[in-house]
Amino acid sequence: MTKYTTFTRTWWKENKSWPNGLEPCSGTKHYTKQYYDTADEAREACEEYNRTHNPGRLSRKMEFESC
Repeated sequence: MTKYTTFTRTWWKENKSWPNGLEPCSGTKHYTKQYYDTADEAREACEEYNRTHNPGRLSRKMEFESC
């Protein structure tokens, strides 16, 4: 049976030579150590996190993947 786990990462990095000082960059995954039985449950957890947390300048978001 497939399980799903969640993680956060940023989508930009500081770089003064890029416009607005930000360069596109998918950052390192930081796992939350939470597991879900279905993709729908994992997606809902990510949506809740992204709705209630400020992504900041580097656009930190929660995502999920199968494990």
